[in-house]
Amino acid sequence: MLDRKSEPYSSAPKDASVLPDLVSELLMGMRLYGLDYRRIQITPPFGLRYGTVAGRSQFHFVARGPVFLRYGNGSIEEMNTGDAVLLPRGGAHDLVSHPDMPCRDVAGYEGAPLCPSVTAIRACSTDMCQPSDALIFSGCMEFDLGTMHPLVGLMPEAMFVHTLLDRYPEVLPILEAMEREARSERAGFAGILARLADVVSAFIVRAWVECGCGDATGWVEALRDPRLGRVIAALHRDPGRNWTLAELAAEMGSSRSVFAERFLNVTGMTPVRYLTELRMRLAAQWIARDRMAIETVAFRLGYGSQAAFSRAFKRIMGHPPGAAREAIHAVR
Repeated sequence: MLDRKSEPYSSAPKDASVLPDLVSELLMGMRLYGLDYRRIQITPPFGLRYGTVAGRSQFHFVARGPVFLRYGNGSIEEMNTGDAVLLPRGGAHDLVSHPDMPCRDVAGYEGAPLCPSVTAIRACSTDMCQPSDALIFSGCMEFDLGTMHPLVGLMPEAMFVHTLLDRYPEVLPILEAMEREARSERAGFAGILARLADVVSAFIVRAWVECGCGDATGWVEALRDPRLGRVIAALHRDPGRNWTLAELAAEMGSSRSVFAERFLNVTGMTPVRYLTELRMRLAAQWIARDRMAIETVAFRLGYGSQAAFSRAFKRIMGHPPGAAREAIHAVR
């Protein structure tokens, strides 16, 4: 069982006391759930390639290792039995038995369905898989942070659960349960593993936030500033309001000029641009995921006409609103 212990992603800075409460509030709408899982038993030597799927995260749990995670740039991380990793932006990567192993696309392996969202891949050298064979449980996940979408781009490429065990020992029993379920194949184990994978992934995200969001700067710095953080929170709570510069400055408790300069310096954009991008991210989710009518979305986000909303959406997102629904269904 995993017994490695190391420092979490980073220690929260002294001025970050406002961050956990504010981000926790805004993360209430976080959606992180698996779409497609694979339980893989495979005899070394092996190499499994995972490609990039737009808008998807990737989760891996090693029930019997070791297994090496090889990034697109060739760098390597060793994962031992009981370890798990979340790649929040997905991205091309490999799971290999040795750092120099060539790879085969994991999608090329024949799988047998275990339940609606989980398939089993047996690539063992004998009819019966052996204790020396690797055992991996992987999941492609929908990772939706709602209005907190900027956090995804600030997260590390890979977030390992072993870095959390000193600070969050309560996650260890979940990992132990995953290991038992993966090995035992008891009735209903596939569905239980899928749900536990979702829980561990969400735990990793929350722990990163509570640890101060690592070395992230810019947007997170705005949240760490108690006065500027209040403005960000207000915009996220009520994105459809017709905010004026004076109202936002009042939220911060400063003059309009001081507020505008501070906001631009910290976030890298004007308040108007920030609010517009926030609205368009929400709009894309409501249109694609919730299948909300474009006219309804425009009204909820404070636009006087569908035409004005559509122009703003295309300017920010690069395509008209109707294409958002088509794009997300194309990758399912």
